[in-house]
Amino acid sequence: MPATDRDEGTPGEHRAAMDHVGESDSRKLLRRLRDTLASAEAGQARLDRITELIAESMGTEVCSIYLFRDRDTLELCATQGLERQAVHKTRLRIGEGLVGRVAKTGKPINTEDAPSAPGFRYMPETGEERYSSFLGVPIQRLGETLGVLVVQSREARRYSDDEVYALEVVAMVLAEMAELGAFVGDDAGLSAPHKHPVMIRGSVAQEGNAEGHVWLHEPRVVVTNPVADDPEAELARLNEALETLRVTVDQMLEAVDATDKEQREVLEAYRLFANSRSWRRRIEDDIRRGLSAEAAVEKEQSAARARLAQVPDPYLRERLHDLDDLSNRLLRILTGQGRETGAQMPADPILVARNIGPGELLDYGRSLRGIVLEQGSVGSHAAIVARALAIPLVIHAENITTEALNGDHILVDGDEGVVHLRPEEAVVQAFRDKMAMAAEAQKRYAGLRDQPAVTRDGVRLRLDMNAGLMADLPSLKSSGAEGVGLFRTELQFLVRAKMPRRSELVQIYRRVLDAADGRRVVFRTLDIGSDKVLPYMRQVEEPNPALGWRAIRVGLDKPGVMRMQVQALIRAAWGRPLSVMFPFVAQMDEFVAARDIVLREIERERALGHPLPEKLEIGAMLETPSLAFAPRHFFEMADFISIGGNDLKQFFFAADRENELVRRRYDTLNISFLSLVEMIVKRCEETGTPLSFCGEDAGRPVEAACFAAMGIRTLSMRPASIGPVKHLLRQVDLRELRAAIDAARANGEQSVRRAVMEVLARARG
Repeated sequence: MPATDRDEGTPGEHRAAMDHVGESDSRKLLRRLRDTLASAEAGQARLDRITELIAESMGTEVCSIYLFRDRDTLELCATQGLERQAVHKTRLRIGEGLVGRVAKTGKPINTEDAPSAPGFRYMPETGEERYSSFLGVPIQRLGETLGVLVVQSREARRYSDDEVYALEVVAMVLAEMAELGAFVGDDAGLSAPHKHPVMIRGSVAQEGNAEGHVWLHEPRVVVTNPVADDPEAELARLNEALETLRVTVDQMLEAVDATDKEQREVLEAYRLFANSRSWRRRIEDDIRRGLSAEAAVEKEQSAARARLAQVPDPYLRERLHDLDDLSNRLLRILTGQGRETGAQMPADPILVARNIGPGELLDYGRSLRGIVLEQGSVGSHAAIVARALAIPLVIHAENITTEALNGDHILVDGDEGVVHLRPEEAVVQAFRDKMAMAAEAQKRYAGLRDQPAVTRDGVRLRLDMNAGLMADLPSLKSSGAEGVGLFRTELQFLVRAKMPRRSELVQIYRRVLDAADGRRVVFRTLDIGSDKVLPYMRQVEEPNPALGWRAIRVGLDKPGVMRMQVQALIRAAWGRPLSVMFPFVAQMDEFVAARDIVLREIERERALGHPLPEKLEIGAMLETPSLAFAPRHFFEMADFISIGGNDLKQFFFAADRENELVRRRYDTLNISFLSLVEMIVKRCEETGTPLSFCGEDAGRPVEAACFAAMGIRTLSMRPASIGPVKHLLRQVDLRELRAAIDAARANGEQSVRRAVMEVLARARG
């Protein structure tokens, strides 16, 4: 087991009588709390009664409950022993005072001399200066801290480990009671959980806007019976559920391919946890204290999630994730609340999840209106699938899975990375107005579908689309794209549990070319690594995966995979033109080695008598600044070059595009970056090498117009961007735009955006 266990001790030690709270007293207190939950008392009366019960049972002069008023503010909501007039008046910021520190760290604070403890804050209105000892524990559920439970005494003493443990058990029950709305009421000044509007700011992974209702990928298990009267019956339920869990894990292991080492390792970790005596002992101790089996499992899961947030080591984090998933499985067995809960997916579902794999996302298909993830990354396979399906996606939406319930009204602003959960009517109306304006604009763009992208000064540009799934290909016609400037081939590898066969790839690539109906398709070879990890391939732990073993580096180190993919592409072409592009080329010799693999496979197919491509193009993605300075011979060898703007920009500015602190800090229209683009254009012009720009910025109209002004004549983007980009290009004079860029550069400006926007305003005016 990783460092997730408390000091194990012996079962006898854990069941030893406490100084003030014995085993039977603990269960007695929990039963009285349950009776309070079932009573008809108002919310404040329940809170007051609970503090009285805990103080009496613990033998302390003070018991206080602090709950979060908002994300950053704790409020004294009930007390026995402190001044009553301080209730709903005393507030602390998270991290402020001992109570705020407990809330911030998610860990207990136990001191015999509170005024001398680091961070102590004196609050005169409470009258707490009379009390020396302090014990505070977090009220938390599934890693989310809801408040702090505090006991205090005049006597200067340190509370025993058993007393701390007992108070944690009580705090767990309070968390469940809060989740069930036990403290709601005007008299308590508290609103019902999951009822008030919430705005969550995340990150943009796929643009677009959507309105709908929440569909949780992993519905939360609701513990409705946190307290149990019969510990022996609960222990029997736990034993039965654990045995079912162990059998399930063993069956999963038997079903896994023996060569699938990665998945076997995960399941072996599951089996290790399922058989962990220390994990089981802690759950059993919680049950003996008076918790139900499911409440005891959830208490340990909450503690593990709190530790997870503070563990920097990636291996330990992964193991804690395994424990979290195993706890969810055990909870579903105990409660019978499996994936199939009887709930019906709404007609307008917005998928909400912590994270999701590409295969699972494809199972939902185009039925989803939008997706919101707590985790994820802009380059992940889930994001790639979302883009392919043109579904708005917001990632890094903190706490969305704990805030949302199935059926909640939700608005997803994929353009700004904002989610509105249970929005107020004014927000809904403003959002609908925004969506209506976007829909009206799309109608205008549809009228340009068959029109060429020709600027006012007569420059003709080619607009291609990016794709990665067969589901993308109908957009070739509907969007007005002239071809596929980037077909991501890794998705066919990512959505499978094992390596696809060459024959399967041949069929997929053939269908892509058939659907393109003679239009050019540029196939990018396997781009894995970084945040795109094959489920059947051992993940290499790297300090900086984006700069590590990925893309062409993997292909050249595992040439068998690259050869198999190249063979599939040649056979899929079956005499038709074929364009192949290598990703993440950093220096010329990598391109030479990869190009030689293609040429050798061409000769091999010739020897086998198979039809060869009518025309073969071998190109490279320029995603690293180093390749822009490659020898002239590289530009002469490459049949075409595509600037991979997403990676090139993050490496050029040394700004991780997954890091919200820096990724928006640097402007694409920075003079330095446009000068690099200009240099690449000139080098390609010198050798007659066709050049395109591919990436998110190619689909942004203003940026696209500037790239055109710098000399780029082919842009590749998501299908939905083609209309807006074409609309602007047809209004602009590239000579005027280039003159504004040159003037801004001559004036020493850092970015040309202001000057460019003035030109575009005149063009539109």
